[in-house]
Amino acid sequence: MRIARYIAIRIALVVPVLLGVIVLTFLLVRVLPGDPVQAFVGPNTTAEDLEAIRQRLGLDQPLWSQFLDYLGGFFVGDFGTSIQTGVPVSTELAFRLAPTLELVFLGVGLAVVVSIVIGIVSALRVNSPLDHTSRITSLVGTAMPEFWLGLILIVIGYQQLGWFPGPSGRIGRGLSPTPITGAEAVDALLTGNWPALGSALLYLVLPVLTIAVGVTASLLRSVRSAAIDIRAAAPWATARAHGISGRPLVTGYLLRGTVSRIPTLAALVLGNVLGGVVLVEYVFSWQGMGQWLLRGLLYRDYPVVQAGVVIIALVYAIAYLVADVIHAALDPRVRL
Repeated sequence: MRIARYIAIRIALVVPVLLGVIVLTFLLVRVLPGDPVQAFVGPNTTAEDLEAIRQRLGLDQPLWSQFLDYLGGFFVGDFGTSIQTGVPVSTELAFRLAPTLELVFLGVGLAVVVSIVIGIVSALRVNSPLDHTSRITSLVGTAMPEFWLGLILIVIGYQQLGWFPGPSGRIGRGLSPTPITGAEAVDALLTGNWPALGSALLYLVLPVLTIAVGVTASLLRSVRSAAIDIRAAAPWATARAHGISGRPLVTGYLLRGTVSRIPTLAALVLGNVLGGVVLVEYVFSWQGMGQWLLRGLLYRDYPVVQAGVVIIALVYAIAYLVADVIHAALDPRVRL
């Protein structure tokens, strides 16, 4: 019951956060310089035509009326219509969101696994050659820009070795599976389209590695530090004094204690990666939400920017919620 009450409280806290994001995003995009209508009309458009477009888009209404209309549509899944394309934002979002989430979750998931393994091994062998190598690699990975690393991986993996496809999309031509989620690898797996699955996985390797290297570098230092702190704590010494050693000591004390500290940090990194994935998408021509949101920002496309920011905030909030639940499950002190 205690864990259920804890989860209910955390879910309740997500609601005001999302409402705050909706209000702030709605107001901030409207104070940006520039006219969204002027961004996509021709130079010969008359003032009457501009006014007619504003009326059609509802931009001539008072700000409070626009917000109420937007809020009413938001709760029924209607994010409005793109000013630039005239397509419903929910339709564009359905096409763009899944590929980005596929990229981000795979990259962060791989980084979490690698950082936990290397971090714990390094903590068990402090000041060993492996420990020094991991620390130096972590420092280099943190300082390496993602777009530069992506270009290097393209040169090595595509041009030099020829192991992976070039930056030309998300799947090979003529292999697109029946769309279900919008993520090619997932759709190919669900429909049993194995040639499409193989192609989609090959296209995922380089961008996922680009994300994973930077995230691993950030997490590795925290994992190593947490594992070293646990080894220096009294429970570790007490367990060894009682004759516990080997795998039971590592898995029961070191691994469990270290992993309990990772979810919150991983959620923070996930949000940062999701917000900055646009650079990776541009390098690999990955038609995802990052490119779509940046284009909407450049053209002052209010509905696109509002929907993109709210979705990122929602994913961020859910990631923190899941992290808190995992942390509470692994560490009972959190639920007190």
